[in-house]
Order: sequence, then C-alpha cells, then structure tokens
Amino acid sequence: MSETVKLWLGDEAVAHGAMDAGISGVYGYPGTPSTEILECVQRHPRAVERNIHRQWSANEKTAYEEALGMSYAGCRALVTMKHVGLNVAADAFINSAVTGVNGGLVVAVADDPSMHSSQNEQDSRFYARFAMVPLLEPSNQQEAYDMTRRAFDCSEEFGLPVVVRLVTRLAHSRSGVHAVPPREENPLRLPEDRRQFVLLPANARRNYEQLLAKQPRVQALSETSPYNAFEDGSDGTMGVVVCGLAYNYLRECFPHGCPYPTVAIRQYPAPAELLRRLAGRVRRWLVIEEGAPFLEEQLRGMLPSGVEITGRMDGRLPRTGELSPDTVAAAFGLTLGSGAAVAQVVAARPPVLCAGCPHADSYRFITEVMKDHPHGRVFSDIGCYTLGALPPFDAIDSCVDMGAAITMAKGAADAGVRPALAVIGDSTFTHSGMTGLLDAVYEGTPITVVILDNGTTGMTGGQVSMGSGRFKEILRGLGVAEEHIRVVKPVRHEHERNVAILREEIAHKGVSVLVALRPCIHVTGKEA
Repeated sequence: MSETVKLWLGDEAVAHGAMDAGISGVYGYPGTPSTEILECVQRHPRAVERNIHRQWSANEKTAYEEALGMSYAGCRALVTMKHVGLNVAADAFINSAVTGVNGGLVVAVADDPSMHSSQNEQDSRFYARFAMVPLLEPSNQQEAYDMTRRAFDCSEEFGLPVVVRLVTRLAHSRSGVHAVPPREENPLRLPEDRRQFVLLPANARRNYEQLLAKQPRVQALSETSPYNAFEDGSDGTMGVVVCGLAYNYLRECFPHGCPYPTVAIRQYPAPAELLRRLAGRVRRWLVIEEGAPFLEEQLRGMLPSGVEITGRMDGRLPRTGELSPDTVAAAFGLTLGSGAAVAQVVAARPPVLCAGCPHADSYRFITEVMKDHPHGRVFSDIGCYTLGALPPFDAIDSCVDMGAAITMAKGAADAGVRPALAVIGDSTFTHSGMTGLLDAVYEGTPITVVILDNGTTGMTGGQVSMGSGRFKEILRGLGVAEEHIRVVKPVRHEHERNVAILREEIAHKGVSVLVALRPCIHVTGKEA
C-alpha cells in the first residue's frame, strides 16, 4: 500500500477528510458508532501541531453550538455525534439552517441500524430533510473521506450546515483510502451582516425566506452530483433505487453488473431528474436503503400513478435491522450461498459488568434497600450501568434516553411513587441530568439520586468525565442541601454503611443525592 493510501475506518476517513479540508476545530460527545471520529483527530500529530480544537463537549447540543460559534468566526468546524445525539442537538441544528453559516460547518452523524449499542434505529436523513440542508451518504471509506472534504466546500458555497451520514458497518470497517494534500485553515472572518445570527422574529422571517430561496440550488447540486448516477440495464422488468452503503450489497448480488436500470443515490435531496428517468424506463421499483424507508416513503407519494414501489415498507426487505448481501439477494429471489453454517461452540451470553466494576457494589446496596420497598422504583440511564437491568442484579426499571433517570424519577414521585430512586452516571449527569435535578430541587420533590462517579465515560471508551470529583460543589450550586449530599464508596467492606445511608436518604421528604465515588477498573487498574 502506497504512502498516500491508508487503511482507515469509516470514522477515521471522515476525521482525515475534515483535517484535510482545513478545520480549525472538532466538537462532539462520545457515542458509538461515531466516537472514533473525534478520537482520531485528538491523537493526530497534525492536529497537535496546528492546535486544532479537539476536546469533548458536555453534550451534543453544546458541541453543535460551539461548532456553530467557530463557523460564526469564519473558520471550518466539524461536529460529531451518533443518531440519538442529533436529537439532543436538534434545536441548534434546525435553527443553524435558518441563521446560515459563515465558515464551513459539517455534521458527521453515525446511525446505528440493528441497535448494536443504541435505543432506536432512527434515520438522520429525516433531520436533514426537515432542516432543508444537503446530506451526503457515503457507500465506502473513500467516499467518506472525499465527501467530508466536499461537504465543507458545499457548506461555504451555500452558507448552510451539511450532514455526512454514516452507519455502523461503514463507521467500523476498514478500507484503503487515497488522501490528498491538506488545505490551510480559514483565517478569522466575522460575518458581514451583524444580524444574520440574531433570530428575532423579523430577522428569522427574512433568513427563512433566504433558506427557501436556496432550495432550487441545493436540488440542482444533487442533480449534477457525481455521487448520484443512473446506471442502465438490459432487463426492463424492474428498476432499482439504491442508497449509500446498500450499493455494496447490490454489487455483491450482481458482481458482473446489475441487469436492472438503477439509480444510485449518495447525495440528498434525492435527484428528481434521475428518478424521473427511471420512471420512464420501468414501472416496478425496488428501493434499497439502510435505515428507515426514508426515500421509499417519499417516492410512494411523488411518483406518477402506475409505478409500483416495493422495499422495506411492504416486507420485500426487512423493516428493521441492518441490510446484508443475503437480505438484498432475497429481495431479488436470489441465494448468495454464504457457505456452511459455523458451528456454535460457545453458548450465547448476555453482556455483564466487568469484573471489579464499582457499579456492581452500588447495585448491591441499592437492591438490598429496595427489596423492602416493593412499590418503589429505580429509574436508570444510558451507560454501562444499564447492565444493572440484567441478572444477577435486576436492579433498574427504566432506561430511555440521556438524563431521563432523574426526570422520570421526579415525574413518578409527583404521581405518588415512593421511594423514587434515580441512578445516573457521572458523564450522563453533566450531559443532561443537572437540569432535571434543578426541577426537583425547586419543587422539593422527594427523590433520591445516586450518581455513579467512576471518573470516566466508561461505555464509549474512557473519555473525560467533566464533573468527576467535583460533584459536591456542583450539587451545592444546584441547591441540594449540604446535609443531603452523601459521598459513599461502593466496595464490599462499606456495604452495610452504604445501605444505612441510602435508607436514611430515601426517608428524607425532599431531594437527596448519593455520590458513589470509585474509579472505573479500566482507568486505574488494580488501584480501583
């Protein structure tokens, strides 16, 4: 492999594409399968030499707004997150399409079909369509690199944020990528219009009209994009529309070329002219796309009568989970024959907390106390401690979204549940738990919160946890009474003391917080 061709993950290809596009900063919050994007920049010598900003943010919303601030200053910025993180950043993301951008702003969002490490399978293409901004969907690592670089140019050309959408299989697989020399960073250049980013109604109405006026040009860009193509075929009994990564599965089904006329789409909005051309050739279409039936749903409502659409909505392809060469082959009535089944030599086992994990000792004292309260409930959150839902603990009753432990405990307490206990990690607390606790403090809600402070963002690889070791000060600032902030050490020989403290605090008629302070075993090794 030559010096200019590198074996990169899809995530790494995005990171290098952004650095080679001249970014001055990358912002994000860790979340599989997007985490390696920012981590790649963090350890890259050129990023260190250039002093590219590359620290994690408290959550996806703050990351997006910080990137928007860098764009405001005329510099290029990348912001990274997983699909559910875009929910957290949605307010800033949608409004940034109305303000527009100054320096190039690219959102690298990684979706997780099959929910390998996520609560849902949502498709980020819906967000780009809602915001009316361009979206690029690479089918391989080379395109991930090229599209990221192109996205920054597109962002500055249109004055809009641009989305690059990855999926798990692309983000976490490797392929050779040919890189090009990097460009220089943008100089500082403040907006000429001092009112551009002031979304008072009068300005917002003007900006929104400008956003609408850009749409024909955005559509025209897709129509001429090299990432969208019509590929003719000899068999006119069927047409194929294939998006992003799924193009590889189509090629695997037909290694000598697809016999059906095909529109391949990797840039959005969808190219209407290419689709009309396909409609002129065939009247029966198969839509192959990774994620939701995003394009299939649109096509069902916009194509002329007589065009039959099939795909994920009618069961021709599976409605849930990742696609594969086999599922795509089955949609064509083919069998790829992937070889003999591999013998199962190890029994399937669910994930468990690591040996020596401090959360295990936390759940031991929590479950001992809660067994005396059959009508009480434990509301948990997103993190490796969510494994407390499984045996041998069976300790938690909810896991919905980042920060929901505290707010759900408050709502349950408002409804009369006693005791209502919230279990939340240190990084999740600073991500989105503090505002819910503020609600509870303001109302004096009788809930007890257990913050599992293991000193790191453990589930995504050990990134920095901003509040670790400082929670007493943070909790005092939020208004929790000093006498009801209790620091405990979750170890076996402290078990009885921890049980007694938790019993005392759930008896309190207001807000109380236990900070279970003990480092993650993977951060400190034997010292934990």
